[in-house]
Amino acid sequence: MNEHHRFRLTSKPEWRSTMQPFVILLLSAIMLSLGACQSSRSLSDRMESKYSLKKRKSYISCSRPEGISGCPLPVRVSENSYQQMLRWIDAAKGTKYHYGGTVPDGFDCSGFVQYLYSLSYQVALPRTSGDLALLGSIVRLDDLRRGDLVFFSSGGDLVDHVGIFIGDGRFAHSASKAGVTVSSLRQTWYSAHFAFGTRVIKVE
Repeated sequence: MNEHHRFRLTSKPEWRSTMQPFVILLLSAIMLSLGACQSSRSLSDRMESKYSLKKRKSYISCSRPEGISGCPLPVRVSENSYQQMLRWIDAAKGTKYHYGGTVPDGFDCSGFVQYLYSLSYQVALPRTSGDLALLGSIVRLDDLRRGDLVFFSSGGDLVDHVGIFIGDGRFAHSASKAGVTVSSLRQTWYSAHFAFGTRVIKVE
């Protein structure tokens, strides 16, 4: 009787050894699920939250008949000015991508935006996509309007690409392979890496 009692106390329950692999698999699945939830908290939500906490600029330098002045954002621009920008975009299509480029011989993404806004609206934009991302109010994908800047993040930490929204889900930009082109925000890469938009101009 005592031997049987000792055996029952010291023996490892059989269900533990058989269930252990299933428990491990279940815990692994839960952890993967939690990780997926975190990563699937959309890139746009995470980037919007991050950049909304940064110090944002509400004024920009612009050229007016009376001279250089500080203009509140968004800068009001005419429909004619906007349509002229679209014509310049069409004329620039195919211009090669050039890292650091700010002139028609070759643009990088922020150089293209800076050039077009200066030419079309006489405003002085910052040089880099990171600085451009701090201008004006942040705009979500569904609220984009013509002329808004659109930002992307390839690594999910900082914005590293910028273009100009031109309506119908399309944006103009200088891409590293295609050069100056118009792309759809619905394209797989751009949809997956969209960060947010900003409103620098308001077309009237």
